[in-house]
Amino acid sequence: MRATVVACAGPAPLGGGPADLVFVAEEPGVGLGTRYAGVPGPDAGPELVEALTDPGPGHPGHVGRAGIRVAGHPTPLWLVNSLPDRSAYAGEARGMWLYAIAWPASAGHLLAEDVLLHDLVEWTPSELVYGAPSPYLHGKA
Repeated sequence: MRATVVACAGPAPLGGGPADLVFVAEEPGVGLGTRYAGVPGPDAGPELVEALTDPGPGHPGHVGRAGIRVAGHPTPLWLVNSLPDRSAYAGEARGMWLYAIAWPASAGHLLAEDVLLHDLVEWTPSELVYGAPSPYLHGKA
């Protein structure tokens, strides 16, 4: 079983301080994405069932989704119940579970922007900057 994790850090979109955004792509049954999200079980399937029964736009109970692009393809991620210190979105891309987990919870608003994920094996942008690893990759989550 395989999983890949990428962590990004920058300024929080709402208020001061840092924000961390962790993307996890994993084969079914790995459970790494749910661990970071604070969701029980090996995958977000039960959480997505709840999100997909959302009453729809205009209803007070409506929960929106994040629309990102994976390798040029539109990929919806749905907000799933997570621990209160973070926001977590989950979906599926290319037969893999895809998670986006943001700290603090308000940093989930970063997914309201156009987010495009690339396979860095195929192309690495020259402006990509590497820094210290996110503390969330080391078990703070």
